Amino acid sequence: MGGAGKHDGGGWTGLGGGRSTAGPAPGRGRGRGRLLPGAAPAGAVGGGGGGGGGAGAWGGGGGPGVAAMALVALLVAGLAALALLQRLLWPRLWADAAFVARAARCRRRALAAAGGGGSGGVRRRRQPRGSVPAGGAGGSVPAVPAGGGRARALRAGGGGGGAGGERAAGAGAGGGGGGELGPGVAVGLLAGNEPGFVWGWLGLAALGARAAFLGTALRPKALRHCLRACGARALLVAHDLFPMVEPILPSLQEEDGIVVWVLGAGPYPPGVVALQELLDEASEELEPEDVWQPEDMNDTCLYIFTSGTTGLPKAARISHLKSIMCLSFYELVGASSHDVVYLALPLYHMAGSLLGIVGCIGIGATCVLKEKFSASQFWDDCRAEGVTVFQYIGELCRYLVNQPQRPGERQHGLRLAVGSGLRPDVWRRFLERFGAIRIVETYGLTEGNVTLFNYTGTPGAVGRSSFIYKLFSPFEIVRYDVAEGAPVRDKAGRCIRVGTGETGLLIAPVTPRTPFLGYAGSQELSEQKLLRGVFAEGDTYFSTGDLVEQDAAQFVRFRDRTGDTYRWKGENVATTEVAEVLVAHEALQEVTVYGVSVPGHEGRAGMAALVLRPGCRLDGAGLYQHVAELLPPYAQPRFLRLQERLEMTATFKQQKVRLAQEGFDPARVPDPLFLLDEAARAYVPLGPALWEDIVAGRRRL
Repeated sequence: MGGAGKHDGGGWTGLGGGRSTAGPAPGRGRGRGRLLPGAAPAGAVGGGGGGGGGAGAWGGGGGPGVAAMALVALLVAGLAALALLQRLLWPRLWADAAFVARAARCRRRALAAAGGGGSGGVRRRRQPRGSVPAGGAGGSVPAVPAGGGRARALRAGGGGGGAGGERAAGAGAGGGGGGELGPGVAVGLLAGNEPGFVWGWLGLAALGARAAFLGTALRPKALRHCLRACGARALLVAHDLFPMVEPILPSLQEEDGIVVWVLGAGPYPPGVVALQELLDEASEELEPEDVWQPEDMNDTCLYIFTSGTTGLPKAARISHLKSIMCLSFYELVGASSHDVVYLALPLYHMAGSLLGIVGCIGIGATCVLKEKFSASQFWDDCRAEGVTVFQYIGELCRYLVNQPQRPGERQHGLRLAVGSGLRPDVWRRFLERFGAIRIVETYGLTEGNVTLFNYTGTPGAVGRSSFIYKLFSPFEIVRYDVAEGAPVRDKAGRCIRVGTGETGLLIAPVTPRTPFLGYAGSQELSEQKLLRGVFAEGDTYFSTGDLVEQDAAQFVRFRDRTGDTYRWKGENVATTEVAEVLVAHEALQEVTVYGVSVPGHEGRAGMAALVLRPGCRLDGAGLYQHVAELLPPYAQPRFLRLQERLEMTATFKQQKVRLAQEGFDPARVPDPLFLLDEAARAYVPLGPALWEDIVAGRRRL
């Protein structure tokens, strides 16, 4: 995928260009290139003389030419009126139509590459001799004709280049030291943002094995759970992450029968295979007939574990067809083969691997892969590598706007930022500070069957809800009862669509065109994500678990997770809305809002964990005035927790579950706590005595 390179400051840089096999399946070769009439003469309309205007343009006097001119004038006037009406009622019609047309073109191309044009059960043709597979787990990326000059590079160093990728794929195709492995066998892949992750993915793909992407922050118990959940028979682990495996190595080998490979030269404990020795012996060439090809493109090609907020990770099944569809991701948002994409998202999640790596392959773009994101180094990286596209998670943009200002922040070539989870306030600050960068906010779930794109640049929206857009990605928004934790149904047992401006549950139909493969190892977990008999007998919908709102302009706006929304004083409270109000306060830099149980009270009271801006202090009276002016009483947080920083997951999700479990007990919480005191019209310190009064019911909230 790129030439040889070097490791620099936590990022992987290199020469780029050249032959490439970077993607979910191995291959070789280069990618393919890439009238309004003027005033009528006197008398022409009125008829010819003393009789007056009886003849006119429609009858006599002016003849057929005048009638034609009048018809043209009426037609032009009608079109102008329609254009005006369209701008008033549907101002983004052409943007919707253009996006859906582009999406339809991408889908047709993907289905053709998959070997079928129908809806379900896509069967793949045998790969022709004159082409080379260009990636995809288990052969799930279409063949690319050999030749052509389109650049395709992963700027990565420390042991990775184009030949290295084919060598890894060749080792995998040759068995990789595990002759028992073959098509359909699950293999855990534990590696960070490094070339080894991509090469390991490619090698497993050549075998037809199903890679299971494992998080690098997993504890031993969770790691073993993930391997068991997908039925893994082998584990491929990066050398620097092998210590994660050592505590459970005997259990993996003796009880689970798992073969462990390490991307390194060793030495390692008995039974552990040093893959580097096999790579050194493997061929750098891989023939098309050596690469396994799936028969059914709706079969599972890999597993990606959903991080979730509670419980152990779930292994979402990803189909070959879904992997192919991800080839079009960057084309859909307006990137091209000339772009250089900055990628610092974890490769073990869909955003980093399928959207990032596979998306770059789809357009032939160069990918700058960072080991870890650095807000202080970001703009220097962009200038040094010529970055033009940034794939973000909302928290990354927040880190950037919270950095101290530096000279030259607008001196960069970044033109496009695409990702998810960008708050409206951060969106505006990002553009004001760093210049006119086009932002495309998206929405999707790893296991989901609905995708939203906000391709208009409207801050705060995650997508569009016009009927034209739903031709591309069908979905519905239905009423949801937060207290019951289920959609509202009418007397006939059917769900009820929300009205404009009403918050509801986002769901999508499960069809051959928009399937839901579920999770590995548990039919029960998969069934929990489905709603049946939604609008008619026998229909099935996937429940995203997300609450959204459709506004009058046909934009979809994310409101909350169903588990995050809480009920207080008989009202539903969306944590995201409260957080947006709080973070607008000049002293607050970071905010997370959640509900906590209070003895003697129904529902959950609002609580917010806060991080102050540098040099600021918490003004209890000022913050009380801020929330009292902007939030109704039931939505005003009852408790505050002041922290040095907010803890995040590996994918930059806020750790709300632990915060909610710790509650507002000063004996359990090491941070300063505050209580909303309406009598004092301020947030006041919350100590043990006040906490005891609340728990005993002597102090009502």
